[in-house]
Amino acid sequence: MSSPSPDTLLGPADIRELAAALGVRPTKQRGQNFVIDANTVRKIVRTAGVRDDDVVVEVGPGLGSLTLALLETADRVTAVEIDDVLASALPATIAARLPDRADRFALVHSDAMHVTELPGPAPTALVANLPYNVAVPVLLHMLDTFPSIERTLVMVQAEVADRLAAPPGSKVYGVPSVKANWYAEVKRAGSIGRNVFWPAPNVDSGLVALTRRTEPIRTTASKREVFAVVDAAFAQRRKTLRAALAGWAGSAAAAETALVAAGVSPQARGESLTVEEFARIAEAASSRGATPQPPKEPVEQ
Repeated sequence: MSSPSPDTLLGPADIRELAAALGVRPTKQRGQNFVIDANTVRKIVRTAGVRDDDVVVEVGPGLGSLTLALLETADRVTAVEIDDVLASALPATIAARLPDRADRFALVHSDAMHVTELPGPAPTALVANLPYNVAVPVLLHMLDTFPSIERTLVMVQAEVADRLAAPPGSKVYGVPSVKANWYAEVKRAGSIGRNVFWPAPNVDSGLVALTRRTEPIRTTASKREVFAVVDAAFAQRRKTLRAALAGWAGSAAAAETALVAAGVSPQARGESLTVEEFARIAEAASSRGATPQPPKEPVEQ
């Protein structure tokens, strides 16, 4: 492992010089906000608990601020970058800043939502500054696709961080909270101010830590079946579950039957249920040979 050097990580001037040389202008479309503070990226690596034997996957490395900090500590780092210009430039930045670690770095030039395999050893950790507009889908896709990921630390919009880590009964508890909890124990792990980014976003950011469940949720229902219940429950979150799940179950009466069989009050609302309770509802419907339907209304993500 390399000893940290003042010249290894990227500072504000380095970021702007790199961006200018590449003709890069951060776009809102891709939610690009580059971290320009070396202390922040080292804080993220520490908070993530990255070890010297970790194989880390990073999504959206941008110009390489966090990538370099990860590579200082981890055994290997694989970065997934969708942007053509950023993807082509990153290997050269790594080679220039951490030449003795360059062989421990791999780049996957792709949309993270389409990645189904990674080069080298299976990843053990996911650490990323996720674009605000796709943070939840990307996080869930990576957790689902790479079960070897034991620990995750993502930096997301503060509001998204709150929703991901919200417990049942919270006003912001919803689809992201339940689905993330299917895979992992989730908690808030800190806050990040706006001034460490370029350009500075108009929202604050938060860190979310996820620790993979050592034992999966015990249920005979599939993940798809459980997530269908979750989506239906929150598509009409102000309604009781008897009403909200009527479309999913085929009728309000069928929904009530499944709820009662699962030990859940038909008068309860989705925001009060744990992921285990959603699994019981899916299992109850499945055991009765029902063929529930997906929600017709858009579901929050």
